Amino acid sequence: MAARKVRGVGLSHFEIIAGGILLLLYLLVLPFIRAGLFRAAEHLFGTSISAHTENVLYYYVLFAVTLVIFYGFIGRSTGYFFGNFVETLYAVGVGLVLFYGLNEVLFRMSRALFGHHLNLNDYAISAQVHDAPRVTVLILVLIAPFIEEVLFRGYVFGGLKGHGAPVAYGVSCFLFAFLHVWQFLGGGCFSLSGVILLIQYLAPAAVLAWAYDRSGNLWGSLLLHVIVNGMYAWWAV
Repeated sequence: MAARKVRGVGLSHFEIIAGGILLLLYLLVLPFIRAGLFRAAEHLFGTSISAHTENVLYYYVLFAVTLVIFYGFIGRSTGYFFGNFVETLYAVGVGLVLFYGLNEVLFRMSRALFGHHLNLNDYAISAQVHDAPRVTVLILVLIAPFIEEVLFRGYVFGGLKGHGAPVAYGVSCFLFAFLHVWQFLGGGCFSLSGVILLIQYLAPAAVLAWAYDRSGNLWGSLLLHVIVNGMYAWWAV
């Protein structure tokens, strides 16, 4: 069966291949070899790299690589954004309502069914904001949303949308939730705590995917992600 024609911005052959490699590295490799790479760099250059500097270097390099690989896609998406400005703002506004509404429902349901479970990702981010507010807020509000929206919405969701919305939503939402859970729980992803955290991230992932789908361009989901993370950073500081 031929893939369906999808409204919005497509990916070039280079972006599909290079983006796939970057996604695999970002999701499955770098979170686990990151510490070893920086320790090796310290040994090689005879210096010490602080945790804050390590965080900055890690995300700045990822940001630069994402920009280089998806430069064309970002440009095409920006053009589509200016041609569908009102639709994009609508997606962001409705997305905010859906985001906090679904988050509240899921929080109350999981707490009623399973009791209180600590969100290790939120806890780690809060600690980083407390220790290095400026650096962490920059990463949390701008750099990380850019990388994640390009990869999970632009690449995964956009690339799979032609094969049907359920496939695009299912795969992109699971991978996004998985990223925010398994590096903190190690082999316990499918424990009760791991399943609860996965569920907590599925709703935000679905709303971000909807904003991307509705707006037809990267900036719909990216603006929504930036606003949500910015509000979180404001509360955490």
